[in-house]
Amino acid sequence: MTQPNESHLIRKIPIDLAGGEYVRNGGNPVANEALGRDAHWFDGDGMLTGVFFRQSSETGDVQPEFVNQYILTDVYLSTITSPALRSPLLPSIATLVNPLSSLIKITLRILRTLLLVLVSHLPGSKQAIKKISVANTAVLYHDGRALATCESGPPMRIALPGLGTVGWFNGDKCEGEPHAVGGSGFGGEGPLSFFREWTTAHPRIDPNTKELLLFHSTFVPPYVRYSILTPTSPKPLTRGSLSPRFQHAAVSGVHSAKMMHDFGVSRSHTVILDLPLALDPLNLAKNRPVVAYDPTSRSRFGVFPRYRPEIVRWYETRACCIFHTANTWDSITIDSISGEVLVESVNMLACRLTSASLVFSAGALAAPVPTRAVPEHEREEEQCRLYYYNFCLGPGDENIIRHQWALSAIPFEFPSLRDSATMSPAKYVYGCSVSDSSFGAALGRAVKMNALVKMDVESLIARGKHDPPKSISGCVDTRNVDEILHSKDADGPIKIFKMPEGWYAQESRFVPRQDGDSEDDGWLLSYVFDERQLQRDGECNPKAKSELWIINAKSMNEVAAKVQLPQRVPYGLHGNWFSRKDVVDQRPVERLRALPIKAKSLQQSSLPWRAWMAIRRTIERKAERTTGKAHKYHDRSAFLELAPEIFNRELGERKICVQNCPRYWRPVQGPDGKCTCEPQNGTHEREKSVMDLRKLKLERSAQYNLNAGPLDCASIAKCPANQHAVNNAADGMCECVNDDTPNPGILDCAAIAKCPADQHPVYNNSAGQCQCIPDGPTPRMKRDLQNPY
Repeated sequence: MTQPNESHLIRKIPIDLAGGEYVRNGGNPVANEALGRDAHWFDGDGMLTGVFFRQSSETGDVQPEFVNQYILTDVYLSTITSPALRSPLLPSIATLVNPLSSLIKITLRILRTLLLVLVSHLPGSKQAIKKISVANTAVLYHDGRALATCESGPPMRIALPGLGTVGWFNGDKCEGEPHAVGGSGFGGEGPLSFFREWTTAHPRIDPNTKELLLFHSTFVPPYVRYSILTPTSPKPLTRGSLSPRFQHAAVSGVHSAKMMHDFGVSRSHTVILDLPLALDPLNLAKNRPVVAYDPTSRSRFGVFPRYRPEIVRWYETRACCIFHTANTWDSITIDSISGEVLVESVNMLACRLTSASLVFSAGALAAPVPTRAVPEHEREEEQCRLYYYNFCLGPGDENIIRHQWALSAIPFEFPSLRDSATMSPAKYVYGCSVSDSSFGAALGRAVKMNALVKMDVESLIARGKHDPPKSISGCVDTRNVDEILHSKDADGPIKIFKMPEGWYAQESRFVPRQDGDSEDDGWLLSYVFDERQLQRDGECNPKAKSELWIINAKSMNEVAAKVQLPQRVPYGLHGNWFSRKDVVDQRPVERLRALPIKAKSLQQSSLPWRAWMAIRRTIERKAERTTGKAHKYHDRSAFLELAPEIFNRELGERKICVQNCPRYWRPVQGPDGKCTCEPQNGTHEREKSVMDLRKLKLERSAQYNLNAGPLDCASIAKCPANQHAVNNAADGMCECVNDDTPNPGILDCAAIAKCPADQHPVYNNSAGQCQCIPDGPTPRMKRDLQNPY
């Protein structure tokens, strides 16, 4: 735990934060030496970054304390005790979603994971892998426990404020707690219990009853299960006598495995999102991608009473993707005869994407072209907006969605609101936006936003009902970000806090002011980073620092305080605010997870033990080499030849280019009608980062255009103090030579040498003179481009 001194504080921290802690989760792979591997911002070991606001008992001032901890999952502990691992133990999401990933490559990656998991249970392992979750997505608080979540396993308990790892929570008991007793938990009994304990990364907590509601999405029927956990203390405020506690109850009506990230929960109903985004390993047997989006299919919303998951009403609409819901609440009526309260409809606010491009761009991949054309009347522009849905529930009503339209035309994601206002008709919702592009183009491999948004959703919904926009594709407020920023309407329904040039924010969380006079009276907390601290090669300066900004949520135009942190906070995913009461009321902890301690025993010095450990290390090295072999078999040009009907088809006038491009690049059709390669979704940090000549081999595919001539070695290569970089025409690569060689300088070949029209001059270090070589890649470059990594 690092405590910043006074020089790190800009303005006084609001007293409302005293005793609380802001924590944000995100993936940060601990095994990251294989820089050319597939990567996705859903990957990585869970890392928590927090700021605890300690209040001085003497002066009453609030002093921030910075905390940064890896979550000690089974995968993390096994990885750091396996020196042979150079890449993450689990397959990357980018590998699974990439349409160019061959069956052999995916199979090898999965077999590698299974082999390493098996080896972790054999003698000599310091940590057996019993759960494959990396707990890298979100954090929440329920019933005295702070929990880190991820879809591939149960929640992991975290201790506040130091963010130490306690243990897995299965719904009945938690490792590391005294007298931890209970049943089998989310997974139940049987061979499929491992899959059944996988929980959504976004459980919901009812602010009134304190119930924790979760769903479990798996690859086997019934595909979706549902759990409700009631708090043990204090006694929940139940509605009547109904507040049952149950786990892994089946939700009927889902017919295939889907990528389900979030859901909606009101005071009386639950909404399951069955969208046309498949996540099914069995697709490999059908020669289909593991993750696939079908824009010609339908999106389905399953609405059922909170305690009756077997009674589901399904509502269908146009295909879309939804990763985050903002709020869900009931519209009620009173029966004039019986006086009974009836739920007339369920309302939901969600961030709706018109395609699954975000899944691919988050792994620096181009979204595949649909195999079937979308009907003309259903085609929409690429966007992600905050949408309003109203599902009719009347006894005589058909399963229709009465309202479905966007509240605003601006991009909107990572929604949040005041915790006490959830599951009720809240007035304000906060989120993130980008001012100059769509989310798919802006995010790439990092979650970077340059605008924080506050929406008066109550006013916008009322406007939409009074003057309904076009169903599905319409917007209530059609202004863009710039128009809203330049608006002089102080009471407008949308307010935007624009980051300074070069600064980027992350998901914000609302903290209420003590004795506030309105729902929005409080503060927004967000980690921010000034990318002007990055080096010229795109790498992060070791001395770079992030800041935590505390923004006035009511005005959205004032930074009330800034905390300069002692290091950079990597871009991550979801965070949460834990109040002083949350920190104080935590359940007792008997022990924390810890890093393995190396202790040599007599057994470990015996000859049989040393022989077994040698065999074990060989197995780990062979498994690690599987990654490289997967790339060897993954020849893109051969794959394109095998499947021309997928990648070489025409949609109307548009020609789909078939071009073997380097990683992070995509084929495009130039003005002359020929296919060329261009960087995919702009310039990524990893594309332009060249820290030494070893990295240069991995990164060169992003350093030169296929017909741009030699590498600019003076700009991209780094050499020791007594050497300089030159271009070797023999292989097209950079190399370092001593300054005191007979030819210490580099001839300006472009100025002094004349070459034929189809050639260009380069400096040949071996000969110490200029030489003409053909335009385009050298033979070595051509070989490398067939298999860049």
